[in-house]
Amino acid sequence: MRPMEGVHTWVINLDRDVERLQRITQQLAPTGLAWTRMPAVYGRDLPADEQRRLLDAATYRRRHGMEPALGELGCYLSHVAVMRALLASPHAAALVLEDDVLLTPALVPVLQGLMAHPSRWDMVKLSQVHSGTPQPYLDVAPGHRLAVMLSRCTGSSAYLMNRRAADAYLARILPMTLPYDHVFDQGWTFGLKVRMVTPTPCIHDEAIATTIATGGASRKFARWKRLPAHAWRVGNELRRAAYGLREIARERRGG
Repeated sequence: MRPMEGVHTWVINLDRDVERLQRITQQLAPTGLAWTRMPAVYGRDLPADEQRRLLDAATYRRRHGMEPALGELGCYLSHVAVMRALLASPHAAALVLEDDVLLTPALVPVLQGLMAHPSRWDMVKLSQVHSGTPQPYLDVAPGHRLAVMLSRCTGSSAYLMNRRAADAYLARILPMTLPYDHVFDQGWTFGLKVRMVTPTPCIHDEAIATTIATGGASRKFARWKRLPAHAWRVGNELRRAAYGLREIARERRGG
């Protein structure tokens, strides 16, 4: 598959989730994509001193308004492991998939289109939870366009990341101060071209129960205790919008 040279796929999967691995294996088979299973980190297995070193719990509470979950830390570290694997490999980019994602037939054409324009992105979201308010600017496959985001687009079940992005993330992404999908799309923080494809060629499957965190409602602080988190989020969304407007202007000048 010459148009796909340079891309390798990593699938994040907990050892115990055999059925999920079988499911994503069946989905990947017709794509012809080369892939490797990345054993996911199980947060509860981390020694207490490692948890303290890798998680800034005070900042997490202030920014997210709830107690951190070890499942979130495990998810975070699993994605970090893929970054390190990419940089240790000869590949130019990593397609990162969580094992509960749904792939559509558009995935391979979209990847081919993105790899044909490597200077226009560093990390591209290929699935979404929130809309991201996409501002499209480049056709990458029939019916699919590369876009800048003006609002948050959480979820990390599918994305493409180049070596520059992996290097920039690893320089600043630890310790964990927010869930992974609230951090890695902050292009202004990491100095990266963060984008999404709209419509996305992969689907975040909400029908499959998450293995990342449980007890979300019970982890939330009382409303008044969440005020610092609300204030931080407002500031962060203003930073996101300002970044997005700058990136749109840059793309209109030709990238």
